[in-house]
Amino acid sequence: MSALPGAAATKASGLASTLVCAGCGASPAPDDPYPFRCPNAASGDDTDHVLRRRLDDPSLVFPSAAEAAAEPNPYIAYRHLFHSYHLARAGGMDDAAYVELVARLDRAVAGVDGHGFSVTPFERADALSDRLGFAADGGVWVKNETGNVSGSHKARHLFGVLVHLEVMEQLGRTDPAGRRRLAIASCGNAALAAAVVAAAGQRALDVFVPDDADPVVVDRLNRLRSRVTVCLREPGVPGDPTYHRLRQAIAEGALPFTCQGNENGLAVEGGFTLGYELATQLSGGPQLDRLMLQVGGGALASACIEGLGEAVALGAPVHLPRFDAVQTTGAWPLPRAFQRLAARLPEGAGEAARRDVLAYAATHRSEFMWPWEEAPHSVAHGILDDETYDWLAVVEGMLTTGGGPVIVTEDQLMRANALGNELTGIDADETGTSGLAGLVALREEGRIGDHERVGVLFTGVRR
Repeated sequence: MSALPGAAATKASGLASTLVCAGCGASPAPDDPYPFRCPNAASGDDTDHVLRRRLDDPSLVFPSAAEAAAEPNPYIAYRHLFHSYHLARAGGMDDAAYVELVARLDRAVAGVDGHGFSVTPFERADALSDRLGFAADGGVWVKNETGNVSGSHKARHLFGVLVHLEVMEQLGRTDPAGRRRLAIASCGNAALAAAVVAAAGQRALDVFVPDDADPVVVDRLNRLRSRVTVCLREPGVPGDPTYHRLRQAIAEGALPFTCQGNENGLAVEGGFTLGYELATQLSGGPQLDRLMLQVGGGALASACIEGLGEAVALGAPVHLPRFDAVQTTGAWPLPRAFQRLAARLPEGAGEAARRDVLAYAATHRSEFMWPWEEAPHSVAHGILDDETYDWLAVVEGMLTTGGGPVIVTEDQLMRANALGNELTGIDADETGTSGLAGLVALREEGRIGDHERVGVLFTGVRR
């Protein structure tokens, strides 16, 4: 799907996949055991230095629905598509050893959180579809992530990073006795996911949280033996204070165990499992017209967009839906960026014009994405990132499929949450149902028809 740099670097790597900067086309050194950031990220050149994982092996195909269903763990079912798998095989690890490594880590996750990873449900929500006035051939399909590890999708991203770190140790590229601390900035689901996965991997974790972090979350972090640091906003300093502290910790030697793509581009790949599952679950059945994606830092949206796009490119029998990205009136840096980028496109612009504008945006980041000027507030606090770090991949996905951004009000967030909880029985919080709020907003504006099939993600169990 991408119109951004990187194909030549992928071919030069000799692997089935390579991490390539979407902004400048650079790749980490082949022997770098921590290939998380673009090597040019500190250049200050206003380029959007975010690594993306590229596939370049023509023999790769997307597994059939039957093949995927035979293995409930998505990191095993789709292993042939992962960069960690390609590195492991190139380093001499056979398939069985890799599968056992993943299974061992998954058992450790289950020991911490009560269960490991498995495919999450995706089905039409009949009562919700009826209440929202959809016709029988349309409606709302819900992907329920609230029963996933740590209660949201976030652990998907970070488990993929843990697998990579374990592969590096197995190949002798890092010393288990000298493990570096992991670090994340988050106030909720991402922090809990990081703490669970880090504990399963027996790795020390620093968590940087805001001063209004949920006490229930903080207590759970402490019980998981994470080191929690509360970060206060400083007057006159734009941006998230927890993110500033994360950057400092990384500069001091910590590894970015985080979902912000500019700090750890490999983390998005673990989230591809969500897109892969959707592709498998849609195979042979009704196709989605739209997929509503709640957006904070952008990892969830970019993972779904790239994961589904990759599945289609590899032969999955599905069609790409329109991708609509949802943010709140409390902070909407992504719609702002989308509007500024779309304004540069001439009316009726084709693919070539989109490529040119995306390439320009990739090297002029500050014209499109910068921290929200005021401290953001919303009942959907989990999507209140001051910046959308993976913004360009999300904008690209929306432009390519004809989707767009949606800004929802607090009233729409609360009404959607009440509807979702009542009519599906899924106890997701307001962040977790904010994609549904976007659907409600578009229905109220008459922009979604009665016969459309719309997918939403419920992710973030109420705590």
